[in-house]
Amino acid sequence: MLINIIVYIVIGAIVGWIAGKIMKSKMGVFGNIIVGIVGGGIGGWLLGDLLSGLGTLGGFITSVIGAVILLFIIKLIK
Repeated sequence: MLINIIVYIVIGAIVGWIAGKIMKSKMGVFGNIIVGIVGGGIGGWLLGDLLSGLGTLGGFITSVIGAVILLFIIKLIK
């Protein structure tokens, strides 16, 4: 259980960092974690099983796309 939470946080940080680089955002480590985790949910909701054939890589790409969309929305609001 605890290991799963740690894995989600680490993957969320990586996804958030990649999305931050794509969108040229400077949110910091904590912001990257939040963006990565929430972006993963957004990507999964929007894309569903579109990239599921790629396995873990598909899930990772879906999360990055969701995080980029989230950062785009945040920039629109600011």
